[in-house]
Amino acid sequence: MKAVVLAGGYATRLWPITKDRPKMFLPIGDSTVIDRIFADLEDDDRITEVFVSTNEYFEEEFREYLADRDFEKPTLSIEDTTGEDEKFGVVGALAQLVEREGVDDDLLIVAGDNLLGFDLGEFTDFFEERGEPCLVGYDVGSLERATAYAPLELDGTEVVDLQEKPDEPESSLVSIACYALPAAELPSLETYLAGDNNPDEPGWFMQWLVANRTVHAFTFDGKWFDIGEPEAYLEAVAWELDGENLVAEDADLRDAELSGNVHVMAGATVENSTVANSLVFPGATIRDAALEGSIVDEQAVVEELPLSGAVVGAHSRLQPDGWSERDG
Repeated sequence: MKAVVLAGGYATRLWPITKDRPKMFLPIGDSTVIDRIFADLEDDDRITEVFVSTNEYFEEEFREYLADRDFEKPTLSIEDTTGEDEKFGVVGALAQLVEREGVDDDLLIVAGDNLLGFDLGEFTDFFEERGEPCLVGYDVGSLERATAYAPLELDGTEVVDLQEKPDEPESSLVSIACYALPAAELPSLETYLAGDNNPDEPGWFMQWLVANRTVHAFTFDGKWFDIGEPEAYLEAVAWELDGENLVAEDADLRDAELSGNVHVMAGATVENSTVANSLVFPGATIRDAALEGSIVDEQAVVEELPLSGAVVGAHSRLQPDGWSERDG
């Protein structure tokens, strides 16, 4: 069995902190989302190779990242795009990867920005028992939230209906970006695309697949985070830290008051400031300020300001006169 980790997005809703870094590399405690996925796949002997599908723009970042890790299975597979307007869509990129890499095995597919509350090996067990296309379902807790996803209707484990982003969903159980396809179903990707169907979101492909095949849903009760916006990222960090703070050994804290769910990273300085539910990236400086629910990227400086719900880009300076710049 092979696996694909989808990591080709440009994460524009998380800019500026993802303008020059893949969002999969954003820290969640002492790790990252994609490291947790890699670890699950590394531990599963059934997975022989992991293709990391990314774009040309982030190719070197991924090469350097993987070179610094001990994972043996990941192999980069590069989409021929450098910007959001050139993307093939997730389904289109997946079909191209299958052809480009000559994949003819059962295939596990997972989005690299999924923080999953279960071990991927459990899903693989479920898939092997069914021997048919499978997806992962999660109850997001409200019909309003379900409008952003693909709600499911089940009969046992079989999916009898799936609608991508409906205006009035009937269920809060939704499909998340984690799927498994038998080798015999891989040509369905090309069949779907040849029918002039939507190439962008995998939910559209799964909706089509449910209408034409038997598809099963693996459901779980743990947490799940789709890290696509700053609020979701902060929620994932808060879940990981569970009310505690994480401070790097070489961070410089002077007269700093940290409330829960604060991550202060290597080389950062927090002086005469209060910080709550926030992330201070490496080398950033917070001085005479108050942060609440904010993200301050690398080497940025925030002085004498209260910030709530802010995302401060790398190398920026924020001061009381409103002056802001980006150095280098």
